[in-house]
Amino acid sequence: MATATFAAGCFWGIELRFSELEGVKETRVGYMGGEMDQPSYQAVCSGETGHAEVVQIDFDSQAVSFETLLDCFWQWHDPTTLNRQGPDIGTQYRSAIFYHDDTQRILAEQSLAVLDTSGVFARPIVTVIEPAATFWLAEDYHQQYLKKRGASACGI
Repeated sequence: MATATFAAGCFWGIELRFSELEGVKETRVGYMGGEMDQPSYQAVCSGETGHAEVVQIDFDSQAVSFETLLDCFWQWHDPTTLNRQGPDIGTQYRSAIFYHDDTQRILAEQSLAVLDTSGVFARPIVTVIEPAATFWLAEDYHQQYLKKRGASACGI
């Protein structure tokens, strides 16, 4: 088993999509990359804690590669908008890859470089690649939020 952590705007939609991938064993949403210990959703939404909304993924690397997770990450959000995804604005909605080891860091950096020069996006990619920090589990009502409601998307 391996772990990956991504920030791609609101964590509800990205969690649902990753949870449906073959080889993904568990997903959970939370907060990473900020300064406050044990942040709440309200604190993170204030934009003052520095945390991003993230999905953390436990996956079987024999069934799904980190490269596949990266490909999905790039496809499932707009990595060219700084601190924004759709109508959600603020640093908590930034695009980020939080790597858990040097292999993930190298693969993320290579993937970003290739995609950024490919012409797929009209604007430069602003996704940050940072070492994974403390993962703070979001409140229970955020876990599997869309799945619990029978929704397939946020409606954004």
